[in-house]
Amino acid sequence: MYGKFQQHLAAELASIEQAGLYKNERIICSPQGAEITLADGSKALNFCANNYLGLSDNPRLIEAAKRAMDARGYGMSSVRFICGTQDLHKQLEQAVAAYFHTEDAILYAACFDANGGVFEPLFTAEDAIISDALNHASIIDGVRLCKAVRYRYANADMADLERCLQQAQAQRFRIIVTDGVFSMDGNVAPVDKICDLAEKYDALVMVDESHSAGVVGRTGRGVAEQFDCYGRIDIHTGTLGKSFGGAVGGFTTGRKEIIDMLRQRSRPYLFSNSLPPMIAAAGIELFKMLEESNELHTRQQENVLYFRERMLAAGFDIKPTQSAICAVMLYDAPLSQRFAAAMARRGIFVTGFYYPVVPKGEARIRVQISAAHTHDQLDRAIAAFIEVGHELGVLK
Repeated sequence: MYGKFQQHLAAELASIEQAGLYKNERIICSPQGAEITLADGSKALNFCANNYLGLSDNPRLIEAAKRAMDARGYGMSSVRFICGTQDLHKQLEQAVAAYFHTEDAILYAACFDANGGVFEPLFTAEDAIISDALNHASIIDGVRLCKAVRYRYANADMADLERCLQQAQAQRFRIIVTDGVFSMDGNVAPVDKICDLAEKYDALVMVDESHSAGVVGRTGRGVAEQFDCYGRIDIHTGTLGKSFGGAVGGFTTGRKEIIDMLRQRSRPYLFSNSLPPMIAAAGIELFKMLEESNELHTRQQENVLYFRERMLAAGFDIKPTQSAICAVMLYDAPLSQRFAAAMARRGIFVTGFYYPVVPKGEARIRVQISAAHTHDQLDRAIAAFIEVGHELGVLK
C-alpha cells in the first residue's frame, strides 16, 4: 500500500515546491539570541524568533534551571494527577496568576495544548464559541474538538462580532475567543470593546496572550493591562515559549472554577507529562525578574519604534502594529522566499510567510523585534532590507 501513498506524497511535495511554498529548516548551532551561529559556522542577526524580551539565553534563567535539575531531577515521568506534581509546578502556577491578576492557573506542555484543552471540558452542543477569523491554529483546532455551535467574526470587527453575539443568543452559554496580538499582522485585539459587547450580550471572554504577554501594556502584562480590563477577561491562555524565556510550556489562567474544571477534564493536562522541573524553576525565576524591573519591556518597545519608523521612511509597506511584530508586506509568495534568501546572504535571519500560514496574496517578511537587539544591529537589518528591496524591485 505504501508504494501508492508514497507516490501521492511525492507529487504533493513537488507541487508545494513548484509553487514556491516549500519550507526549509535552517540549523542553528548556538543559543537563541540577537546574533546566532548557523550550521556552516556563519553568523547571522536573528529577526524571526519570538524572543521578545531577549531571555532565551539569559544566565539567570539558565542557572535556575541547573539548580532545579540538581534538586528535583530531569523529568517527571508522570501526569500531574498521578504523581507528576512538584512544589515547583504549584509555585509557577501561582506566579502566572499573580502576573495576570487572575485567581488561578494551570500548566500545559505548550499553549497549543492549553488552547486544545480549554473548550471541550467547559462547553457542550448547547453553547456557542465566537472566534476571531485570524485566531491561531491552536484555537481553531481546540474549537473543532468541542461540540459547541461555532461563529466566526471578521478580524477585530466589532460590528461583525455583535452580529454573531445576537445570533448566539439562541445558545445557553457564549464565549468570545481572540488572540491578544495576531501573530501574522501584529495588530492588537480591541479587548476593551470586546468586553463591552460581552457584557451587553452576556458572554464570557477568552484571550490568547502568546504574542501579547511581555509585550503590550504599560509594563508588558498583556491586553488586560493595555485596555484596563482586569477582572473582565475570564480566561487567558499563553506560553512560556516566547517572551517568557523561550523554552516550552503553556498555561491557562483565569477564574478559579474554570481552572478547577480544567484540572478535572482537560485531556492534554490529564494525559500529558508534567513540565520538567528545570522549565518550571526557570519560569518562577522569570516572573521574579519581571516583578523587579520593566527595563526589558521598555527597551523592546523602543526598538520596535526605532525599526518601524526607519522602515516606513525607506518606503516599505508595513502593517500597523502595537506589538513586537512588524509585517513587511510583499504579497507574492516566491518573492518572499527570494527576499528572505537575499537577506540571509547579508547575514540577516528572517523568514518569508505565505499561504497557508497567511491568506493567499498576503505574503510577507515577518520581522520580530527583541529587547536583545542593539541599535547597531537594527541599523544593519534596515540597511539590508533597503538594499534587497531595491535589488528585487520592492523599492523604487
